[in-house]
Amino acid sequence: MKGFRDFLMRGNLIELAVAFIMATAFTAVVTTFTQLVMDVIGKLGAQPDFSSVAIGGVNVGTFITAVVTFVVTAAVVYFGLVRPYDAVKERLSTPQPDQPAAPSSEELLAEIRDLLRARA
Repeated sequence: MKGFRDFLMRGNLIELAVAFIMATAFTAVVTTFTQLVMDVIGKLGAQPDFSSVAIGGVNVGTFITAVVTFVVTAAVVYFGLVRPYDAVKERLSTPQPDQPAAPSSEELLAEIRDLLRARA
């Protein structure tokens, strides 16, 4: 039971649960925003749903709807979550001191050669 308790009390399990709950709640925001954009596109094109669009007798409307929904969802996630998170992360991070450049393999081989000459 101790191992099971340790598993449940791990920090990353709690963080994962919180992330899942927040993602589920954010899904409603993204879905409604996507529907809003789809309605605006529909009003501009006089067709709020592309599912009945057929090109050459082939119904491609559901695919078009799925692509537009994907692009809008990706834009919401990127501009609503990723960019603000990166900006906050960059602002809060402490600058790392400049690391000296690592020696090249030729420099290391020359140093080994010089050490071997010095031993001999």
